[in-house]
Amino acid sequence: MTSPPAFLSSLLDRYKSPAGQSRPFVTLTFAQSLDAKIAGRGGKQLILSGRESMVMTHWMRTMHDGILIGIGTALNDDPQLNSRFSNAREFSNLTFLVSARYLPPRDPDPSVNGHNHSYNLPRPIILDTKLRFDPHCKLLKNYTEDKGRRPWLICAEPSESNEKKEWMIRRNTLEKAGARVVPLEYDYDTQEYLPIPLVLQTIHRLGILSVMVEGGAQVIRSFLLQTVAQSASSLVDTVIITVAPIFVGEDGVSYNAGSGPSSALKHASTAMFGQDTVVGLFLP
Repeated sequence: MTSPPAFLSSLLDRYKSPAGQSRPFVTLTFAQSLDAKIAGRGGKQLILSGRESMVMTHWMRTMHDGILIGIGTALNDDPQLNSRFSNAREFSNLTFLVSARYLPPRDPDPSVNGHNHSYNLPRPIILDTKLRFDPHCKLLKNYTEDKGRRPWLICAEPSESNEKKEWMIRRNTLEKAGARVVPLEYDYDTQEYLPIPLVLQTIHRLGILSVMVEGGAQVIRSFLLQTVAQSASSLVDTVIITVAPIFVGEDGVSYNAGSGPSSALKHASTAMFGQDTVVGLFLP
């Protein structure tokens, strides 16, 4: 396969016409078990997606300007959040092909991507209210080695002087390590979580026209619940859920959307990727 699956193109090709948008197009996507668990005990990472749906996820990443996660996922999983592909030598190896979870090799096209990588590299965006990001993580290592883009840390600048001093030290450390720190202007003292509408407006102003929200549970819940609060179509455009044929059990973590916009979601299509069922929905 040398182009995105038709399943993804049918859902996401409309993102190519962003005229009139005041925020990025938003794709909320995650993998879950049959009992709706997305992580293990304490938020521990679970490998739920099979090989074929993992490749589909990498294709999805190439179709977005940014990938957004919460700080909990960043600290627990130490993810790379890039679109990974195999080299020609690996791709010619039959054993590798059977187990590969990456995109096929192809020549770079700087005229399309603006860089010398074979595929579009999405911008990692981390919701990190208190700047807890690890300055030694894979995201920053990938950036310094030109394997990924510079991560942005969306945060809140505290108003209290004693907190602000420590916050500035963390900010300087992270910026020296390569991160871009993006403080939001809002009442940090009265809101525990970053306001999602303001996050989207901010990254849109910085040039992100489409963003793929990958989790974790709290971020998924926030997007779904704030979508209800803001009206059905204001925060999420597409939801893509990979369902793995396993049960995790009561120790697993669920996104537990509660009164999320289930009645507003419209089914677009369902496809099988290996043993996984992938469901695409949209908010009209």
